[in-house]
Amino acid sequence: MSAKDFLKEVGAVVSRDFLQDRSILSFEEYLELFLQGPHAQVRNSAQYLHDVLDHFGTAPVQHHPAGPMRRFKLYDLTDGERMGRVAGQEEVQNALYRLLGNFVRAGAVNKLFLLHGPNGSAKSTIVDALKRGMEFYSREPQGALYEIAWIFPSEKLVKGSIGFGDRTGGGELTTFAHLDEESVEVRVQCEMRDHPLFAMPRIERQKLLERALKVPTRTGDGEAVLADWIVDGELCHKCRRIYNALLAASNGDWLRVLRHVQVRRFYLSRRYLVGAVTVEPHLSVDAAYHQVSADRSQANLPAALQNLVLFEPHGPLVNANRGIMEYADLLKRPLEAFKYLLGFSETGEVPMEHFVLQLDEVLVASSNEKHLAAFKELPDFASFKGRIELVRVPYLRRWKSEKEIYDAQVTTRTVGKHVAPHATEVAAQWAVLTRLKKPVRERYPADVREVLEGLTPLEKMWLYEDGTAPDRLSLAQARELKKWLPALYQESDSYPNYEGRTGASAREIKTALFNAAQNPDRPCLSPLAVLEELTALTKDKSVYEFLQEEVVDGYHDHEEFVRTVEQQYLESVDAEVRESMRLVSDEQYTSLFETYVQHVRHWVKNEKMRNRHTGEMERPDEKRMAEMEGIVMPRGDDPGEFRRGFIGQIGAHRLENPEGAMDYARIFPDLFRRLRAHFFEERKRALSRGAENVLKALSDERSSLSSRELEQVNQTLAAMRERHGYCEVCAKEAILFLVRKRYGS
Repeated sequence: MSAKDFLKEVGAVVSRDFLQDRSILSFEEYLELFLQGPHAQVRNSAQYLHDVLDHFGTAPVQHHPAGPMRRFKLYDLTDGERMGRVAGQEEVQNALYRLLGNFVRAGAVNKLFLLHGPNGSAKSTIVDALKRGMEFYSREPQGALYEIAWIFPSEKLVKGSIGFGDRTGGGELTTFAHLDEESVEVRVQCEMRDHPLFAMPRIERQKLLERALKVPTRTGDGEAVLADWIVDGELCHKCRRIYNALLAASNGDWLRVLRHVQVRRFYLSRRYLVGAVTVEPHLSVDAAYHQVSADRSQANLPAALQNLVLFEPHGPLVNANRGIMEYADLLKRPLEAFKYLLGFSETGEVPMEHFVLQLDEVLVASSNEKHLAAFKELPDFASFKGRIELVRVPYLRRWKSEKEIYDAQVTTRTVGKHVAPHATEVAAQWAVLTRLKKPVRERYPADVREVLEGLTPLEKMWLYEDGTAPDRLSLAQARELKKWLPALYQESDSYPNYEGRTGASAREIKTALFNAAQNPDRPCLSPLAVLEELTALTKDKSVYEFLQEEVVDGYHDHEEFVRTVEQQYLESVDAEVRESMRLVSDEQYTSLFETYVQHVRHWVKNEKMRNRHTGEMERPDEKRMAEMEGIVMPRGDDPGEFRRGFIGQIGAHRLENPEGAMDYARIFPDLFRRLRAHFFEERKRALSRGAENVLKALSDERSSLSSRELEQVNQTLAAMRERHGYCEVCAKEAILFLVRKRYGS
């Protein structure tokens, strides 16, 4: 392809998209577009953002400790790979959606969202995700946004016989919106991105809205609540003066004024500060204006407009109009720098020296807890309190969500070496353990207090993650604990020092991971290198405030947590090596478990069951059931009660999930874990021998292995590589660690 052909091809695509997107319209064309879909054209910023969240949809969150929870897919949008995705924080997502819904029902944005939480809890990432979603949505047909501009043609075009566009019977142009560039003398942009309908008189606009939407403009009904902004909004100061001058020059002929109106589609943009703006703490001027009269383009305006004094507003508030405005670390700014928000957040208006700015934007601010606590002590806080919606953003308390943060940023590309399995996992688990608080047993009924009293940080972490109860509990105790899980998870929500306020931040953990990647003794980013960095981190108590917390029954014991996650890593490696050696398959576990279920089900019903081998009807095999219960049943449990509770749990699961096959491993993760541990313990000698053979094969002793042993080693390494992501280097390190810690004797 030649360069010329390529340019023609690209040019054709750009032209086609420009026309399909309806990027430039006359006022009449826009009105036709409005009448085809009026609801999409009358949304204020809150309604628009609410629709953005709906557009991308939701997905249910599995095993959320607070109960059924939905995740908004907007927060999964990225700028490339997984960068920019918000890990976890579903409670915050749903809180923001509810508050936006309140604005939609009220028809006005009358409060500021203040996201507050510890440093590094993803407050800015959440707001940036909203901006990204709005940006993407504004490029979709259903997310199209339009603004007004003013077109003034050359004198030759107006007075001569040659023109462009439709003409009235007298030969005059009905619109200048589609004039080519050579025929346009001046194009005046609107910095406020005024809505095109603002070019209509307010009373007539209200009549149009009532006819098009079939609802009263003042009361609204259900989903058709009209925002005050679209009903009562007016042209900005500059556009109003141009409008009035044109109307006077046309002797009140409004249709002649509309000839000068050009409706342009615009797109929200974080990069170009169009409807998506962030103000950092050091910026103090949020809005200002300058006079247009000094601009030489003023001389090219029609005579009727040349004597006008026009002012153009500018600044972050103006740039964010019809979108979202973020105040990063708002409370770090002097109070006087944001005191105007008292009125603006409620009325949407900012008084200037010569006029009042009328703005439509969602206001979101962020603050850490220390600055918020200090702000609450100020006398002015009482005035702000009714104009602010506080949204708490704590540290994550589910380690798999925490791991997603590190997996997105700690990759082979960013660290320059292979990232071994579990490297980010041990970091995430340690981070979550540092954030957990001991349950307050007095808040719970007597029958669950004893269970909560002995709940360790590790047990609490797994309970939050997937609802896994400690193995030491009976089936009845585990069921009772899970029933109180939502209350446990939300226990400290009303406390100033809530769970998730303190602990290691994701920023600190990422630093530890990148430091571990620079370890010259380890070719891969190894979990063992990460554990070394975490150990070093716990020694620097003068830098990290969370390390100064008092240890309470194992909670806040950050040095011990390093050993805890090391043990978790050991368990993971052990399970993966066992699985890779294929000593026992998952199908065998499932088959044994299903056989047990069949026997117990008939035992509970006091029925006989058919022997698969003889075809005879027999009583359930007590010996077989007792053998399984000796492995999976907690000590001290009564077999009869265990069996009845076991079948009851299966029945409850079937009621909640009437379709699909029964996944017993998912229903009874604790029992399956005990079953696996039992069988692997029986094969400990074979596992130890297999692990040693792998180490020999990866060292100078490869020649000492038989061909059969080498084949088994190759199968093991292939399984570790394909199923779990090990390379030979980190596989050797993991197996050596396993043999030394668990099978060395």
